[in-house]
Amino acid sequence: MIPLHKDTQEEGVCPICQERLKEAVSTKCGHLFCRVCLKQHVEKASASGVICCPLCRKPCSEEVLGTGYICLNHQKRVCRFCEESRLLLCVECLVSPEHTSHRELTIENALSHYKFQVDYGNHRLEAELERQHQTREQLDGLPQQRPGQLEHMPAEVARISKAVTQLSSLVVDLERMAKELDTNTLKNAGDLLNRSAPQKLEVIYPHLGKRVNELFLQPPQKL
Repeated sequence: MIPLHKDTQEEGVCPICQERLKEAVSTKCGHLFCRVCLKQHVEKASASGVICCPLCRKPCSEEVLGTGYICLNHQKRVCRFCEESRLLLCVECLVSPEHTSHRELTIENALSHYKFQVDYGNHRLEAELERQHQTREQLDGLPQQRPGQLEHMPAEVARISKAVTQLSSLVVDLERMAKELDTNTLKNAGDLLNRSAPQKLEVIYPHLGKRVNELFLQPPQKL
């Protein structure tokens, strides 16, 4: 992602039509335009095969229409990320009573913070996933001479299989989030980290490893 930066664009004015921004959208380089103006520019540029930002001329793809840099309430460039509300804020949002007592980060610091949290969460989930695989292998390897103790095993195996599936899905989501993290996905990063919080994993899978250990410690039943 190209960092946000100040430029010669007048705040709140579209560089193409020179009027107040309407339904503001941004390019990857962070310049703001009216949605209709930028869309028309992209359509014309696509015909020539070269698509560039109308202001700084940096190359961009056809998928340039984005809202990650814009405050939808005030149609202004965002400059902070509120951790409590998980919203991107502009200068007008910062003076709003709704956010005055909240902790706010610069967007660059927020991206760095969540990138670290996502990477850390991914490593922890991979370790938990490996542990659940080992637990399932232990259950599959229980000796058959314990028929009385295995009556609940189908349910245990089903719980572990569900745990493995959920953990695998979270790992995939975190890996994708780490690659795609930008202003558009900051809020999603926080939500995803909440889903994979350690305390929630412990609530879902607290008894599985303990149950397997209990079964292995019990002596085989006599036939």
